Amino acid sequence: MSRELLQNVRVLDPVSGSDRIADILIAEGNIKTVEEKIAEFPADTQVRDCQGLILGPGLTDIYSHSGEPGFEDRETLESLMQAAAAGGFTRVAILPDTSPPVDNLAGLALLQQHIRNLSPGLPHLYFWGALTAGVKGQQMAELGELASSTVVGFADGLPLSNPALVRRLLEYIKPLGKSVALWPCDRTLAGNGAVREGAVSVRLGLPGIPASAETSALAVILELVASAGTPVHIMRVSTARSVELIRDAKARGLPVTASVTWMHLLLNVGAISGNSKDSGGKNALTASLPYDPNLRLEPPLGNLSDLLALIQAVKDGVIDAIAIDHKPHTYEEKTVAFADSPPGAIGLELALPLLWHGLVETGEFSALELWRLLSAGPAVCLGQTPLTVAPGVSAELILFDPKMSWTVDGSSLKSRSANTPWLGQQLAGKVVQTWVY
Repeated sequence: MSRELLQNVRVLDPVSGSDRIADILIAEGNIKTVEEKIAEFPADTQVRDCQGLILGPGLTDIYSHSGEPGFEDRETLESLMQAAAAGGFTRVAILPDTSPPVDNLAGLALLQQHIRNLSPGLPHLYFWGALTAGVKGQQMAELGELASSTVVGFADGLPLSNPALVRRLLEYIKPLGKSVALWPCDRTLAGNGAVREGAVSVRLGLPGIPASAETSALAVILELVASAGTPVHIMRVSTARSVELIRDAKARGLPVTASVTWMHLLLNVGAISGNSKDSGGKNALTASLPYDPNLRLEPPLGNLSDLLALIQAVKDGVIDAIAIDHKPHTYEEKTVAFADSPPGAIGLELALPLLWHGLVETGEFSALELWRLLSAGPAVCLGQTPLTVAPGVSAELILFDPKMSWTVDGSSLKSRSANTPWLGQQLAGKVVQTWVY
């Protein structure tokens, strides 16, 4: 392996809390030296002046969706991994809602074999095992068998409507020592809603989803966690009231962690109408449709009060991590009326630059805070050791140029799908190199 010397680079390490300008020597897949100035190095070292660039540990995504197997026209495992690398993610955990779902050892083995046949140097993929057979929410999957494998934990990625089943799952999983991720959502309360209920949904003329669809389900989950004592990760937190419930649960010592998806920290429901006051100036509507179906998300974008509460919860540590929840859909699937479009958007290539410019450059977050929420925080939620930038550890790193300009389009995106409200827009900020060993 070649030796590389990165000079004058801004090094972010959320594990040590370090943010400094330094030189870093990488050799044989490991970080050899991190010093203010490295004056002596082997003659065959590739030297690179990285002034203005940012070096940090690779990012980790707690949960995203793969099209493969079953929907390869949306995304393949290889295109997903290439998109992850382009966005700075060196570790991605995939939800089991593929076709067939990852609810048995045979299906998991086939995916792992497929990954081994791909090109080297791509990000590490991990898999959530399904909580229920066929991710249908009716009966337990083969949890004991899956627990003996390499799954990072158990999650359907879909709501579970039967509290009795959730209780049994938590009791069964507790001795297995695997993570559990649950999405609080009451489908009966959500109904046929498409956006967050409130004044904006009325103005848009779109059916609303009340905040109680999330908070009532969350309250049930927290009561079951208190009873069973099983650690649980709360997925896709999107309401101000949910923040209050999680804050209280943590104060009571319940073993819960929580994540918010990246778009819920940048946009609120006002973005759907292009209202700059409601959306913080972010709007990207398609030319042919009244509302951009790429802003149809699950859970829906919150009201402005939700957005502000989520940002504060992340800063306070009530919410532990930012998830990407990358969900590819084809052009044909998404180019329909807003309420008829399948929910979800891609994000692996877009999250870091948009969060950097939307939250770091505005002074809302420090650079270290953002990196912690995208790297160390997600790793801890997955039960993994956070990556660090220190001598003697593997060089699982990314180099980010916050000023590099690029246009979001089919030629620049590595993802097979392009369902994003930023399609056609010019962004600043690009990962210029990813190291994975």
